[in-house]
Amino acid sequence: MEKALGGKQLTRAALVRALVLSAATFAGALTPVASFGEDSNPLPTKATKELSPELLSLLQQKHMVKGSPILVRIFKEESELEVWKQDTTGHFQILRIYPICRWSGDLGPKIHEGDRQAPEGFYTITPELMNPNSNYYLAINTGFPNSFDKANDRDGKFLMIHGDCSSSGCYAMTDGQMDEIYSLARESLQGSQPSFQIQAYPFRLTPANLARHRTNPHMAFWRMLKIGNDHFEATHLEPKVDVCNRHYVFDADHPANSSPPLVFDPTAQCPAFVADPKIARAALEKQRADEVEYAQLVKENVPVAPIYSGLDGGMNAVFVARFPGKIIPLAMVLPPTGSVLPQLPPIPWADNDGSLASKFFGAVLESKRFSRTQVASTASATREPSVESVTTDSIAMPPAVVPADSFANRWGELH
Repeated sequence: MEKALGGKQLTRAALVRALVLSAATFAGALTPVASFGEDSNPLPTKATKELSPELLSLLQQKHMVKGSPILVRIFKEESELEVWKQDTTGHFQILRIYPICRWSGDLGPKIHEGDRQAPEGFYTITPELMNPNSNYYLAINTGFPNSFDKANDRDGKFLMIHGDCSSSGCYAMTDGQMDEIYSLARESLQGSQPSFQIQAYPFRLTPANLARHRTNPHMAFWRMLKIGNDHFEATHLEPKVDVCNRHYVFDADHPANSSPPLVFDPTAQCPAFVADPKIARAALEKQRADEVEYAQLVKENVPVAPIYSGLDGGMNAVFVARFPGKIIPLAMVLPPTGSVLPQLPPIPWADNDGSLASKFFGAVLESKRFSRTQVASTASATREPSVESVTTDSIAMPPAVVPADSFANRWGELH
């Protein structure tokens, strides 16, 4: 029989139950909850805060409806998170730029659980990924690993945007910032769209930044991200993202005179597809201008940034004095076998016949293998100049060219 051991003591069974309950509570704080807690449990007040009068006024000034779609862009090196929102024209415009309080790891994608890397790539956020009960105030799960990550054998879980300014693989904001970001996301998901997109980048993909990082082993991956970046920058429309042959494909559509539905398998060869020429043309113009600028910077031999900083993440300069000691050497936080981040080889773009087919990914290709189809690979958003917009211009990755012969004239929180 169980017997009480005293006023401040627990029986062994009671202690076990308490530990199990504590573990379950902690896990529940990390695990996404369904549809903003639309079960029998009421949402905490912090998750139901209304948008501030100041923000509502800003929405009105920018001709944005309270429940219109949002899109989030993250830049590690600059330690900034942007919230874009759709205006009454149907285009996305910058709404807010938030300094990031803390992110961990180094520039580059997340590869494996425990590497402290904050993810990079394109992620789709649904209501189930909104966590109002996080141990880190409020949290939005990025959904890592997505289909691209899984196809490339990358693993990890609970990679969040959350509060508390503490990160081990996440993008940490202040609690005050998360009040606003979470509310904007909630209003968007309860409004006109069932999901919103997060675009996470190592830095703003300008020709200057890409030139500085031109020797980085992750450059092929970043150049692939640049295609989606250019789609958005060129049109301010959310790029449609698919994955095939273990790489991202943006704004894919049916080729002319083709009726079968497009089917994208993350690990299989890509189907033939095309993109809207209007979108492609706008993106290609941007891409060509970026290439010219990038080539000039390389010709001038601009200084190259170190491949690894040796530090565990970063934070925006506005938080340095407020949170001293938050950035420490990676060797102090990674296990002995993981103190050096892996140097990944370029990810090739393969033809339907399996051959390498894109100098965009470092392959040397014969010019005759390319055609106008490259236009499709840079398609997807009508650029609307904005002083606030993040010049995510991109590097000279040769215009995302895609071989016509095989792609049928397509465009080509746990820390």
